[in-house]
Amino acid sequence: MPTERHPADFPDLSEDNRRRWDANARWWDDRIGDGNDFQTLLIEPATERLLGIREGDIILDAACGAGRFARQMAERGATVVAFDYSGEFVARARERTPTSAPITYHSLDAADPGSLMTLGATRFDKAVCTMALMDMPEIGPLFATLPRLLKPGGSFVFSILHPCFHSAAIQRFAELHEEEAGRHVRRAGVKISSYLSPFARQSEGIIGQPEAQWVFHRSLSALLGYGFEAGFFVDGLEEPGLPAMVSPEAGVRWHDMPEIPPIMVVRMTLDGRRTE
Repeated sequence: MPTERHPADFPDLSEDNRRRWDANARWWDDRIGDGNDFQTLLIEPATERLLGIREGDIILDAACGAGRFARQMAERGATVVAFDYSGEFVARARERTPTSAPITYHSLDAADPGSLMTLGATRFDKAVCTMALMDMPEIGPLFATLPRLLKPGGSFVFSILHPCFHSAAIQRFAELHEEEAGRHVRRAGVKISSYLSPFARQSEGIIGQPEAQWVFHRSLSALLGYGFEAGFFVDGLEEPGLPAMVSPEAGVRWHDMPEIPPIMVVRMTLDGRRTE
């Protein structure tokens, strides 16, 4: 029987999305494959805390990109099975990974449960998806299949553009305020004009990339609802913010808004048990 389409999924954009990521993959990895502030200050520390990597863990890395986080998990003693549906990303990941590393890469679609199950039923202690769910037209099949891939009590940790402050329809602003003491202070923030309804929009994750990418906005209730429907519970969540810049630069950057988290990292665990 065909699966019913989830209202917050966009399967019609799947092939176009794949084509765009194949066009952008190597260009992206050339620029941020060795890390940037988002990765080193926000995403990776919070993900590592929530994932709690242990020696001997078998971890599934969904939408692994060029394999940066897969390699970090392997260095911490995990055996990693990683996949992406962009063949260009998988090729770059293999090029960057030492042959001795305990990582295997696969080119497959997270929206295809049959392909996911070829990776091994109840094989994985944990699963992770690093800054990719908002880039995926369909995430319902991944959430629905993960309980069959994870061991009992297994957990899924994902990082994502914060749905309230980043992937929603927002405008960044900067204003000059005069305080009571007479000093002028620059304040920056975001204005939100659309949040509840899911939508797809084109964007540049890195200015100048070969092609604009699709970003798929899903509210917190829609996003977490996929996990709740699959039998997961939230038992860990972090909303890290970037430190304020000592010398502000032109424009409005996330460093100018240390009180507004641009990303969110969530741990969802099967049947509510933590895997510490």
